Amino acid sequence: ELESGELELLRKIPRGEYTLEPRSMLDVTVTNGTQTLFHETALNDAVITKGAIARVVQVSVYCDNVEATSFSGDGVIIATPTGSTAYSMSAGGPIVEPLAKNLIISPICAHAMLAKTIVVSPERVISVKVGKIGRHNAYLSVDGGRAFRLNPGDTITTKASQKVTKLVRLKQTSFFEILNKKFIDRQR
Repeated sequence: ELESGELELLRKIPRGEYTLEPRSMLDVTVTNGTQTLFHETALNDAVITKGAIARVVQVSVYCDNVEATSFSGDGVIIATPTGSTAYSMSAGGPIVEPLAKNLIISPICAHAMLAKTIVVSPERVISVKVGKIGRHNAYLSVDGGRAFRLNPGDTITTKASQKVTKLVRLKQTSFFEILNKKFIDRQR
């Protein structure tokens, strides 16, 4: 929450003059039906995207094993409230207050009129299946990290993690004040 001109506030830490704010995280797993191929924990998001050459990727998203949406496009973002102000927002998703703890499913450049962002309860298990994309591949990136290549038949499962990130708060600034400062004030 600190800007470069506020670094002197770091002196509050040794004196215990701060609060801790818990932030939800995601457990992200890739399976091929028989084995786990990948597992990572995310603070912000899990992004499934088409490769650089592929035109679109077919995505089917399930919540608790019931299809929630299916579309062709550039991919899909599964975000935490902390990640809602990053790539998910840029893709048209909502800004979600961190204490809400909801999960956000945001299509990326969907080729379907009804493919809209869905906000779900943190109790939901979200599964994504990537359809055939010819000879090309789709990729998974967790919190902007190294891309993991997905193969046909892989299932990407995301759910709220038992792990929590605790952010150090040195000011008594509300989420909405921070939001206004970062997004509205910078546009003026």
